[in-house]
This record gives sequence, C-alpha cells and structure tokens, in this order.
Amino acid sequence: MNLVIDTNVWISTLINKNGASHQIIRLALLGKISPQISATLFLEYEAVMKRESIQKQCVLTIKEQEELFQAFLSSCTYNEIFYLWRPNLKDKNDDFLVELAVASNSKYIITENIKDLKSSELHFDFKVCTVKEFLRRKKL
Repeated sequence: MNLVIDTNVWISTLINKNGASHQIIRLALLGKISPQISATLFLEYEAVMKRESIQKQCVLTIKEQEELFQAFLSSCTYNEIFYLWRPNLKDKNDDFLVELAVASNSKYIITENIKDLKSSELHFDFKVCTVKEFLRRKKL
C-alpha cells in the first residue's frame, strides 16, 4: 500500500522510540507498507532531523539516526513530481505532500498536521489521517 509519511511523523520517531509513529516506520522497514518519497520530502526529512532543537530531544545517537534513516529510505519508493497542484492548501509549504500522494497513487498521507492538509481546495483519491487513525484503520 503506497502512502506518504509527513516529516512530523519521521521526527516523532526519532524523539520517541515507543510512540505510535515508531510503529509506522517499523511497518515500512518490515515491508508491510510502501512509503513514497520525492526529492522535496527527502530534503525536508534531512533538514529537520538535523536541527539543533530536534537533536536535543532525540533518543538516538547521530550514528543511530543515520542508520535508521538509511534503512527507512531503502524501504521508500522514489517518485519524480512532474505536475504541481498549486496553490491548493492554506499552508503552501505542504502542497508537495499532496503532489507526491497524487504522483505515487498513494492511499494515505499520514501526518499529525491534519488541519492544514484537510483544507485542500482540490480533492483527490487519498485519505489524510494521523498515525493512530491509520494504525486503527489498518490493524497492521
């Protein structure tokens, strides 16, 4: 099942290894879900995880973070984005998530930022849900 995992879910995994977001990354590493990634999402993951404020909260060493990141990336499918659906969201910085979901034929965008992603002007065939909602729906 193709899905897009928002940066806030990835960062939550680094900060709290026992949280629900950790289960999403685990499902990806086990091949039970197929996370989709684009250049924009990759760069955002990388930039945010290197922020000093994130590093101070992180339960993993930098080496462990990098190993987990590389393992997670190996479970992702890369997608080039050829068509931009903009403007679409109130927060224009999240438009790339919708574009990735459309380009990859994803069924879900998993995020803790529901409000901004549900305010879409255009409607596509994917669901926006939190980590807990996804885990409850899919019972994986």
